[in-house]
Amino acid sequence: MFTVFVAIDLSGGRVVRLTRGDPKAATVYGEDPVATARAWQEGGATWLHVVDLDGAITGDPSNAAVISRVLGAVDIPVQVAGGIRSVDAVERWLDAGAARVCVGTRAVEESFLAEAQARLGPRFGEGVVAAVDARGGTVQLAGWRESSSLGTCEVVDRLCGAGVARILFTDIGRDGTLQGPNLPAIEEVLDASGSMGVIASGGVSRLADIEALVPLAGRGLEGVVVGKALYSGALRLGDALEAAGASRSRTAS
Repeated sequence: MFTVFVAIDLSGGRVVRLTRGDPKAATVYGEDPVATARAWQEGGATWLHVVDLDGAITGDPSNAAVISRVLGAVDIPVQVAGGIRSVDAVERWLDAGAARVCVGTRAVEESFLAEAQARLGPRFGEGVVAAVDARGGTVQLAGWRESSSLGTCEVVDRLCGAGVARILFTDIGRDGTLQGPNLPAIEEVLDASGSMGVIASGGVSRLADIEALVPLAGRGLEGVVVGKALYSGALRLGDALEAAGASRSRTAS
């Protein structure tokens, strides 16, 4: 199945979208994240991808209380991301009801992954997503503020060897730009991902972008995170779900 993950990016307790991760290029789309989450659920969303943008930069869970309210307000699964840099934090979010937790900055460390596997046990496979955020082929850390000097495929290969089941690949240069996903980069990651599932993020601007990504499901692409295109009205959620074949009614059946 190909899944459309609806993004809810949080900064200062509000729903925002950035361009290429730049806080100075933020557009506010809502003052009430809980109402936004409920609205997407009512609109047919099957997954939410909720990101603490402030936490991603500072490492502190700045929007944790808001995310907790979102988890309690919806019935669909939620993938939580942003500033999660300890196994304790991963456990807290899973215990709080998150279906999955995305770890970026610490995911490049083999020691962190080993500790997470040991402590989480079976929950590690389904519950932890390694976020691979790349700019120009180089993985970025700390809310995309620091360069790791590691190549994208180098990190993907390392994650595969560490037993990670799923990665979230974001092309920073396309994120929030509505320029379309970087298909060559996504295909390169798929080629390097081995048995891991891949979720793509960055650049989706229209229905044709979803339609171009869906065929890659046969190569391990599990879905795509969509944000600005939905909030701006450039893409209707119903159309995206129909193209993905992942409407709530089909999922329920």
